[in-house]
Amino acid sequence: MPMSPTAKAQFQIHFCVLLWGCTAILGKLITLPALPLVWWRMLIVVAALALLPKVWRGLRAMPARLRWSYAGIGVLVALHWLTFYGAIKLANASVAATCIALATVFTALIEPKLARRRFSKRELALGIAVLPGVALVVGGVPAGMRLGIVVGAVSALLVALFSSLNKRLVEHGDPLTVTALELGAGTLALTLLAPLMPLIFPAFAGPLLILPDAHDAALLVTLSLACTLLPFALSLVALRHMTAFAAQLAINLEPVYAIVLAIALLGEQRELSALFYVGVAIILSAVFVHPLISRPRAVSQPELLGTAEAKQLSE
Repeated sequence: MPMSPTAKAQFQIHFCVLLWGCTAILGKLITLPALPLVWWRMLIVVAALALLPKVWRGLRAMPARLRWSYAGIGVLVALHWLTFYGAIKLANASVAATCIALATVFTALIEPKLARRRFSKRELALGIAVLPGVALVVGGVPAGMRLGIVVGAVSALLVALFSSLNKRLVEHGDPLTVTALELGAGTLALTLLAPLMPLIFPAFAGPLLILPDAHDAALLVTLSLACTLLPFALSLVALRHMTAFAAQLAINLEPVYAIVLAIALLGEQRELSALFYVGVAIILSAVFVHPLISRPRAVSQPELLGTAEAKQLSE
């Protein structure tokens, strides 16, 4: 018996979320420092999108002012990825995935101002509710990993910023074109930032123009194509048959998938105490409550799907 369109869409979106959850694992397995890892990932995605005539047509049709706006957002995307993979290198995949779960809370606090919508007292209460979870997460990791938590929280804040800014422009560009433009601008920004990185944050630095070895190259291609472009395209199909609420609940599972995969594949539970997982439970509880207290919204073109580990779908 064939699946209904809704059931098929649920299967597709959960498959996408599983692929997104793998990005943290691949980031841990790739031996490159954070800067060249992100640079190569963005470059591979942009190169793949550049092969599509539709992307070039979209760029030609886009007003110059709008191109500059998306390019600026792309710089924030690049900094988000840089700090996300930096958090993985400084701590581990579980810590980075947990920090990214904070993006929903940051968005609840930032989006009303940037996306010009009414502020919600319930969402402020949600932000306050996660603070004990954050404290437990910090207390549940070794001292040497705590800088990774700080960097991961910055990454989540960057997600909230570019998510909210993108929502103001959501109707003005084709998703693939926007993704190509943002990641292209991000690649250029990281290229310009690379010479300064040893002075700004040596832990992230690394040569951009040295070819990765075969191991890292294979993982980078998998990260860029199988865990970025494939779920991007598949999610666009799935979201036509889902409500925003159902999609957001599914996508909120991303850190859960990432942490489970980190335990199963990397054995990271040996590095973290029970306090960490109690804190994770509190944070994720708030993340799952968020769609319940938010206003119902329609799913719009999800420009962010190709550019972030934390996806903000509702408009």
